[in-house]
Amino acid sequence: MKIFQVILFLISLKLSAQNMKPVEQLINTAEPGWVLVNEWIGEAKNKIEVLPANTEKAKEALYSLQITTRSPMGAIVYSSGGILIDNGWIRILGSGSEKLNRSLPEWNKGKAFDEFGKSGRFMLIADDAVGGFFILNGGGLGTDIGKIYYLAPDSLEYEPLDMTYTEFLIFCFNNDLNEFYNGFRWNNWKDEVSSLDGDKVLSFYPYLWTKEGKDININSRKAVSIEEHYFLTLDFRKQLGLD
Repeated sequence: MKIFQVILFLISLKLSAQNMKPVEQLINTAEPGWVLVNEWIGEAKNKIEVLPANTEKAKEALYSLQITTRSPMGAIVYSSGGILIDNGWIRILGSGSEKLNRSLPEWNKGKAFDEFGKSGRFMLIADDAVGGFFILNGGGLGTDIGKIYYLAPDSLEYEPLDMTYTEFLIFCFNNDLNEFYNGFRWNNWKDEVSSLDGDKVLSFYPYLWTKEGKDININSRKAVSIEEHYFLTLDFRKQLGLD
């Protein structure tokens, strides 16, 4: 029985691969989206750091994601290892780099979808240093497909931002992040966040979603694995009856 299941699994992988476009068909040289993204970065008001892309990893990530580089998301995945906003406070996922060792498709596998090339009910596109997640709605979060939600660490709610992916980029590049993160930033946060590994987030105690955890300046904090934090956040949502 186990051998039969393995054979079925291998067949499914082969069929999935047959339906996936080769990376050459996904690279748009006529209208590359990176030109536009790069213009936005050049005009940005906030501090931006574009992480270098490894060519092979970028091709692998683009192939796994199955979107064209004409789109801003595909362009960021193919042309960058990711983008750090405001001293690394927000991390926009690309194809992975030393400072942000997660590609967009790798991070979503096992969370948004089980196999590369498959569309999920959502997609985790970015996260921040205090454990918040920015999520593109694929139908699993509401009827506003294509809009961004914020899984907030202080409420554990999926908060609709009424932004597309492109609008989210513009928001990150230009909006007043101190206003958006009012109450989330402690004294001297820049020094701590700028040295934080992109695969980690800061975990606070008392938790930010508790009554006792609302004053971030007096909470204790430590860096933890973002993978651990993500699944812990989902567990807390279940415990509180939010799912």
